[in-house]
Amino acid sequence: MPIYAVGDKVPKIHPTAFIAPTATIVGDVTIHERASVWYGAVVRGDTSYAVIGPGANVQDGAVVHGRADLPALIGEEASIAHNCVIHGATIGRRALIGNGAQVLDGAEVGEGSLIAAGSVVLPEMKIPAGMLAAGAPATVKRAIAGTASEEWITGNPGRYAKLAADHSAGLRELAREEISTP
Repeated sequence: MPIYAVGDKVPKIHPTAFIAPTATIVGDVTIHERASVWYGAVVRGDTSYAVIGPGANVQDGAVVHGRADLPALIGEEASIAHNCVIHGATIGRRALIGNGAQVLDGAEVGEGSLIAAGSVVLPEMKIPAGMLAAGAPATVKRAIAGTASEEWITGNPGRYAKLAADHSAGLRELAREEISTP
């Protein structure tokens, strides 16, 4: 897995974190216990620092990057879904950022909130805790409590913890001769 220092900025990764072999970690990045960073994801801490909280997951193809004056902060058990961009933003505990969404400079997503797939949370926007936001630009739509979205948000960290354990225990690269043909 590509893990790089930039000058004196060196990543710190807890031994229980899962980092996929094709994920890239650069610079002043802290990845806490039980966190996972998946295939093709990039977490960069070169211009500012980035923190991936305990049990958080940064899924395939996502980019987490700070700006000189704005770190990228991913809260405990938060989920950053496939192909998201988190740029200099703060994602609260157990928030879920849907596939392809962007959360931009200085924005904050509150605890337990859901940002719908493909949405764009504009710079400096604040999404309150426990809310669904959707659209480009994103607007708050409704509370999540008591909806199917609530189970999705609360269950996702456990699902990704199980996947991380499976990949940690059973992932192996195949030689060409081990690959079957269709």
